[in-house]
Amino acid sequence: MSHPIRIPSDVDREDRVIGPLTARQLLIVSGTGIVLYAIYMTVRAFVPLAVSLIIAIPIGAIATLLALGQRDGVTLDRLALAALRQRMSPRHRVTAPEGVHAVPEWLADASAPPAALTLPAEAVADTGVIDLGKDGVAVVAVCSTVNFSLRTHTEQESLVASFGRYLHSLTAPVQVLVRTERLDLSGQIAELREQAGGLPHPALEQAAFEHAEYLDQLGRATELLRRQVLLILREPLFATAPTDGLGGVSPLTALVAKRKAAKQAQVVDEPARRAAETRLVRRLGEAAELLSPAGIVVTPLDAGQATGVLASACDPDSLIPPNSGLAGSDDVITTAPEPEWDEDAEDPDDFDSVGRSNR
Repeated sequence: MSHPIRIPSDVDREDRVIGPLTARQLLIVSGTGIVLYAIYMTVRAFVPLAVSLIIAIPIGAIATLLALGQRDGVTLDRLALAALRQRMSPRHRVTAPEGVHAVPEWLADASAPPAALTLPAEAVADTGVIDLGKDGVAVVAVCSTVNFSLRTHTEQESLVASFGRYLHSLTAPVQVLVRTERLDLSGQIAELREQAGGLPHPALEQAAFEHAEYLDQLGRATELLRRQVLLILREPLFATAPTDGLGGVSPLTALVAKRKAAKQAQVVDEPARRAAETRLVRRLGEAAELLSPAGIVVTPLDAGQATGVLASACDPDSLIPPNSGLAGSDDVITTAPEPEWDEDAEDPDDFDSVGRSNR
């Protein structure tokens, strides 16, 4: 005949040593008592008993409260220890199991007087590649988004698996930047109102004017924001580790290669920069290929768009969104060329709007 056995639910409860006291509580209380008694025996020759009790009673009460008190199932002594550890720890923690890297040189000198901030980006090529000087080259690409919550469970698993394959293929650091900037629709509203009169039907014209009015009211009532996902890839001028294979290299080999690359970077030559750009373009192509099954389209930014991203990063409150109409950092801004008139021509109608002869 079997009998039911009661299994306690508080299996994590500490063992009681003496009465309701655990070993930890007994150590706190008894340790405090022993220390107070030792102090009393040392100073009793010249300190009255009443004075010793006035000092010892609050200390003993605090020790007893820390040992026996609890809050949310955690004893007060552990809470006090956690508070002390948090107080003495750095305020900003980052996930860096390999160690915190040194800050860049353009931010390292904190003792210098305030001056204009010089960014590491020295130039932006026509292809959109950002020149970082001796730190290498970088490229910025905009990524389309995927509505993950509207997908089925199977589709969500497929999206996660596709993104996981890209993460497992990484052999160099990448940055995924999700940024939000203020959106200005004044240009679109003005264009919509201007083109509404040319629509083929009066109902379409009325709908265009109403939509423009709605956008105008929406912009005045709230602050419009636009979210953009950017993928930033950076490549040093000299590779510090193999870019293929699994497992990478040993820490010692990586350190030696890093020091060697630092010495080589002191003399920057054009072939090394072109080789770094080639590796960067190859990595960007791999990213676009591996992220496409997840429905993510990776589009590299051209010179104007990359310059716009850098400009908006320096002035986050700006209402100017990145666009391809912005000139690159190396472009020379000039006015439109004036038409060259033919001295033999007597009638200006013989020339078109750009100065070409119609004769």
